[in-house]
Amino acid sequence: MTYTVKEIADKMGMTEHTIRFYTDKGLLPCSRDKNNRRVFDDESINWLKGIQCLRNCGVSIGDIKVYSDLCLLDSPEALQKRYQFMKEQRELACQRLKEAQELAAYIDAKVQHYEDILAGKLSDDTNPATHQITICKSIPKE
Repeated sequence: MTYTVKEIADKMGMTEHTIRFYTDKGLLPCSRDKNNRRVFDDESINWLKGIQCLRNCGVSIGDIKVYSDLCLLDSPEALQKRYQFMKEQRELACQRLKEAQELAAYIDAKVQHYEDILAGKLSDDTNPATHQITICKSIPKE
């Protein structure tokens, strides 16, 4: 099956601009029809799913380009480099997860603190205008 830019954008929940951007950057292979319009196929859907996943993991467009170029190479060296790339991405994702868990724990403590204030167990010390606020260690200071 083939798709137009609009059809593939709708199917993938992306904008047409994003699809064109990915093709212009060489991330998303496509062919052209007789009127020079981009034409996509089911393989394009697979590429887009991979791009979406990597973008959702915070991978830069430049790094996705490196990875996609490696995917086009059929060699043991390219396979090893793709493997290393994914190991690095896993490590970065685990670090982001740890940071997110620390932030969630901070928010949980704040929610409990507010519940204690609302229950009358503590006085309200949450207003930054009148009290010093404790900074979460995961939040970068400016």
